[in-house]
Amino acid sequence: MRVALVTENFLPKLDGVTRTLAMLLEHLQRRGHQAIVLAPEGAPRRYARARVFSARGVPLPLYPELRLLFPSPRLERRVASFRPDIVHVADPVLLGAAGVLWAQRLGTPVVASYHTNLAAYCSYYHLSALAELTWTYRRFIHNQCVATVAPSPSTASVLTRKGFERVSVWPRGVDPALFTPQRRSSAWRARIAGDPDKPILLYAGRLAHEKNLAILRPLISRLEAYKAHLVFVGDGPARADLESAFKSDSVTFMGYLRGTDLAEAYASADVFVFPSLTETFGQVVLEAMASGLSVVAFDTEGVRDLVRHSETGFLLPPAAPASFISTVGQLLDYPELRVSLGARARQEAAQRTWAAVMDGLLAHYRDAISTHEQRSVA
Repeated sequence: MRVALVTENFLPKLDGVTRTLAMLLEHLQRRGHQAIVLAPEGAPRRYARARVFSARGVPLPLYPELRLLFPSPRLERRVASFRPDIVHVADPVLLGAAGVLWAQRLGTPVVASYHTNLAAYCSYYHLSALAELTWTYRRFIHNQCVATVAPSPSTASVLTRKGFERVSVWPRGVDPALFTPQRRSSAWRARIAGDPDKPILLYAGRLAHEKNLAILRPLISRLEAYKAHLVFVGDGPARADLESAFKSDSVTFMGYLRGTDLAEAYASADVFVFPSLTETFGQVVLEAMASGLSVVAFDTEGVRDLVRHSETGFLLPPAAPASFISTVGQLLDYPELRVSLGARARQEAAQRTWAAVMDGLLAHYRDAISTHEQRSVA
């Protein structure tokens, strides 16, 4: 197949969306398919042999790390000359909406993938009045497509309730050879916490207000009582605020990590804490589980499809932040419990391979092409 990927978010930015799209392009290359990418300025010129064409843009008001990308005749010509069999728009906003229009002009089917709950982010950026408008706009774009693929069953259910049509699930995978308990390092633990025997709590992901990280602030007193350590892996617009709020010898901010450095951080921790309420999947949760960590998270979309309460971690009611903190304390009190939860988490996560996940997306592509052809004949 010839696949044109149109995305508002791409490398070098690091998050679950960009990692997923990078894995997709690598998989297309391995399977012998051809691809081009339309992405923001600053992206690499090629990735996995796919040409990347850049679009100019300005920061989104409710999500400054993303840009509102402007379509242009030059980009439409790039898509037309490539003659794609399928156009894939990822989290379409403006450039993605243009990608849908261009595909319609070419008579090419479109699959849209839903990654980010922008409507939920509105309240964190003091733009609650825009939440319903965001849903309306995104629903309109997605419903122009042959299919919308969501990253988890719970997110697919939300989209269906919001009026999105033809929704199915395209989940995410993990590399169990990279993210494995075997990468646990006493030297890493001693370097970070000063003592390899200290319990280490880990958060990995963007440091942004919508990740709800401020509710972890009461942990600082627990850290001192338990002689434990809290590590933040990642970066983002809220980092300075968080460093000020969590200023303590028992807290470390490591910035972005990738590859084996990231895998070592996961495996060398003891508990994964994830207080976000706005996920659609939770890629970092799956990576933590594959690394053998017990997870403490809120019972929200995406995450509830990964963590089994009291079996691979704990899912707490979103309206009960105090229970989140007390559950973390419980795992600090009972190391044998967190080890057994982590072992079961590893078993479950290791079954979710990227190859199977990406082959599933290719099946969605083929179904979309077949459906489009049948509609054209009709």
